[in-house]
Amino acid sequence: MSHPQAPSLDLRGKTALVTGASKGIGKACALSLASCHAHVITVARSKGDLDTLVAESGGRIEPWAMDVTNPEFLRRIRDLKCLDILVNNVGTNKPMPITEVSEDTLDLMLNLNVRAAFLSAQAAAEVMQRAGAGSIINITSQMGHIGAANRTVYCMTKHAIEGLTKAMAVELAPHGIRVNSVAPTFISTPLTAPMFENPEFYAEVISKIPLARVGNTEEVANAVTYLASDLSSLTTGDSIKVDGGWTAQ
Repeated sequence: MSHPQAPSLDLRGKTALVTGASKGIGKACALSLASCHAHVITVARSKGDLDTLVAESGGRIEPWAMDVTNPEFLRRIRDLKCLDILVNNVGTNKPMPITEVSEDTLDLMLNLNVRAAFLSAQAAAEVMQRAGAGSIINITSQMGHIGAANRTVYCMTKHAIEGLTKAMAVELAPHGIRVNSVAPTFISTPLTAPMFENPEFYAEVISKIPLARVGNTEEVANAVTYLASDLSSLTTGDSIKVDGGWTAQ
C-alpha cells in the first residue's frame, strides 16, 4: 500500500529566480533555495558579486548580470521553459522628511520598488500559468503594514506591493499559482550597517522590537524557503512578518 508523500523543503527539480541577489536578503534567499536543491537563477547588476555567489553555492546558481528595469530582463523571464519560484526582492530606500523628497527620488523608488516588481511578477506569472503551478514571493517590509517618519515613499511602495500580493493571489489561484509576501523588520545587511552606526537610531529600533534585536538575512530566507516549498501549499495572499513583534504592538 502506497502512502502519500510527506510535504518537505526539498525543491529538487524546481527552478527559482531571485532578483537583487548579489547581497543581503537576496543573497541569503538564493543560497537557501540552492541548499534545498532548487536550480536558482540570480539577478543583479554586479557580475563580480554574482560570481562570488556562484562560488559560494558550489556552482548550483545560474547568474544573470542584468538590470531588472531593462526590458531585456522581462523578455528573458518569458523565454524560460519553466519557472516555479520567483523571489521579488529588488528594491531601495532613501529615508528623508517628506518635504525633502525630490521628484527624482520619488520616481526612482516607484520605478524600482513598484513598477519593476510588478513587471517581474507579471512575466513570471505568464511562465507559471503554462505549467499550472508556481510560487511568487514578494519581499516587502514591516513598513508595508505600518507608517513611519521619514519613510513616506518607502511605506507607500511597500503598502503597494502588499496590495499587489493579495490581488495576484486571488487572480492566480485558479491557475495553481500562490502569491505571498515576506515582511522583515530591520535586518543586518550592507545597506543597513551605516544606519546602525548611529547609536541613537539603533537604540530606537531595538526599543520597538519585542525580541530586542535586529534580524539576520537567514531568518528572512527561512520564511521565503517555506513559502517556496510545498509545506505552504495552502498559503496564499498572506504576509509573513519576520519582524520580532514590531507590528504586534
